[in-house]
Amino acid sequence: MKASMNGGATPYDAIIVGAGPIGLASALLLARQSGFASTRLAVVDRRLPEELDKVAAASMDLRVFALSRASERILRVCGAWDDIRATRAGPYERMHVWHADVPPHGGEALIFDAAEIGERDLGVIVENSVLQASLAGALRRAGIALLEGEVTSLTQERGAVNLGLGDETLRARLVVGADGAASRVRELAGLTAARGDYGQTALVAMVETARPHQHTAWQRFLGEGTLAFLPLHDGRSSIVWSLPTARADRLLTLAPEAFERELEQDLDGALGKVRLASERIRFPLWKLSAEHYVTARLALVGDAAHVVHPLAGQGANLGLLDAAALADVLAEGLAQREDPGAERILRRYERWRRSENELMAAAIDAFDRLLARGSGKFAELAQRGMPWVNRSSLAKRVFIERAMGLAGELPAAAAR
Repeated sequence: MKASMNGGATPYDAIIVGAGPIGLASALLLARQSGFASTRLAVVDRRLPEELDKVAAASMDLRVFALSRASERILRVCGAWDDIRATRAGPYERMHVWHADVPPHGGEALIFDAAEIGERDLGVIVENSVLQASLAGALRRAGIALLEGEVTSLTQERGAVNLGLGDETLRARLVVGADGAASRVRELAGLTAARGDYGQTALVAMVETARPHQHTAWQRFLGEGTLAFLPLHDGRSSIVWSLPTARADRLLTLAPEAFERELEQDLDGALGKVRLASERIRFPLWKLSAEHYVTARLALVGDAAHVVHPLAGQGANLGLLDAAALADVLAEGLAQREDPGAERILRRYERWRRSENELMAAAIDAFDRLLARGSGKFAELAQRGMPWVNRSSLAKRVFIERAMGLAGELPAAAAR
């Protein structure tokens, strides 16, 4: 439906800009966790999500996420998890990680197994389109408005925020910017962000392999980047191949057979012969961190607030934790009869999530700098430390719990 104006009144308690997975989850969590009435919430985007049955009937989306246990719990609270699991979701039970200087199947490879900590799996591989459509279905069932329109202006007043959508205006006590790395909300609110270029490009495709993936996520640190094979529900794998941009661009020009040969070589033959099963797409890699996540009557979540390297597969998981933490903070404020748009309330969310996100971003950058592309003494020490981690049950548990999103200060929805 199109956005509509309701005179000079404030028709919404909160408007979430962005109908991607993080924006949709934010709206559902505000309704289910914070005490906001569903009828006083809205999600706005220039393009509305498709229905799940249409997505399920289409070919697989090349963009996939490795959702952690914390994300699974959050999505259960959102009322979307059953649809997600029923639509091409692929659980993975192990992670097999090694450096280019060692063989893939030797004792120096790092192996994480869900069984070691009594878990059924380490996470689930889910397509972006399935995640989005499942959340949109839950949103519609909850009675939350899903409005089509592009934000063209934003003005903050003492008691509300005015959002311009072309010739129309919406008003709300709170606006949540979930509109991605190039966030229009962040720009219009005057919130600056530091951006860094990794000088890398990620190549994404689906492949078939001669050997079964064994419900295992395979990752090799190459010395010039990272190659990950993520196991899909149908036996294929989704690759994320992060490389210097010049090499990535060259690979895209190769015939499929030549591309497959280089791909097999970079995985060191761990899964045997590889055959392309889709087109190839590219994503430039860069990082971003907003100077502030909040201002009066406005909060940023997900990629609008922070972008990290994909080598650890944590982008969507961090965004879902943002959404759940914001819901917790607002629930606490509403319980104390505080204004949900008050900056002092929103600052609690910023302090909480900034510390967690920056810790994860620093760890990911260290992996990229020392393992994926490292050289020199410190990189050598980090590479030699991988077998030690493999031999230490305590160290492995720490890594697994962090990867599953079960470490640190967890929002209520993730701690269930």
